[in-house]
Amino acid sequence: MPVKIHPSAIVDPRAELGAGVEVGPFTIIDRDVVIGARTIVGPHVRITGRTSLGEDCVIHTGAVLGEPPQDHKYHNEVSYLNIGHRNVIREFVTMHLAVGEGNMTVVGDDCMFMAYTHIGHNCHLGSHICAANYVGLAGGCRVDDRVVLGGHAGFHQFCHIGRMAMVGGFTRVAHDVPPFVIVEGPAGKPVGLNTIGLRRNDVLSDVRGYLQQAFRMLCYSNRNLSEALAAARTTIPHAPEVNEFISFLEQSGRTGRHLDPKYAKPVLS
Repeated sequence: MPVKIHPSAIVDPRAELGAGVEVGPFTIIDRDVVIGARTIVGPHVRITGRTSLGEDCVIHTGAVLGEPPQDHKYHNEVSYLNIGHRNVIREFVTMHLAVGEGNMTVVGDDCMFMAYTHIGHNCHLGSHICAANYVGLAGGCRVDDRVVLGGHAGFHQFCHIGRMAMVGGFTRVAHDVPPFVIVEGPAGKPVGLNTIGLRRNDVLSDVRGYLQQAFRMLCYSNRNLSEALAAARTTIPHAPEVNEFISFLEQSGRTGRHLDPKYAKPVLS
């Protein structure tokens, strides 16, 4: 399959383009870029830095990938942006290189990033993530698999969003979000389980019931978190999803940011 490059595009000859890659008009691709087979890069796209894109991605108009991070600690060290396979990156999305020698900003596979989404430096994103328009992830965030991020949601640096969580539109998130829950509002408050997401991912009804018990016990109990965790460990059946939920809160606390160096040993209560 031949590579197709529009005559108005500027592609450094040292860039690596896989079979069947298409590059649209007025796009600029720099020397250290690697693009996997059959990926389509639309018009007016900028791909720079040490950026790698997987196979079968679609990059829409005006996206900017691999620019230096927006961080004063960055001093032109060698760092990377690694984007996986089958991702859809819509108009004017930005994804930045990492801060720190040899560090990497990572995006998994099969994600959708809608227009104007920003993925900051050193973020690590899993697969099957959907980020709606204007989502902003500050540096060092981690987003696990199958998370849904509502439009205009904003995330403090070092937040960890657990697997299959859902964040409502216009939510301000300044703390970790446990897996399987829905958070929304100015304070990013947990309001319930992501029941629809659990069903779509074939989590059994019994396990959903156990998760509901854990959610009420750990997020809406009058006990301090240490007591609630101990009670959850002894009273709720140990399904894998329940253990994942409990372990997450053990690590981060109710309102912690366990990835933040300032909160390396979070207070559980």
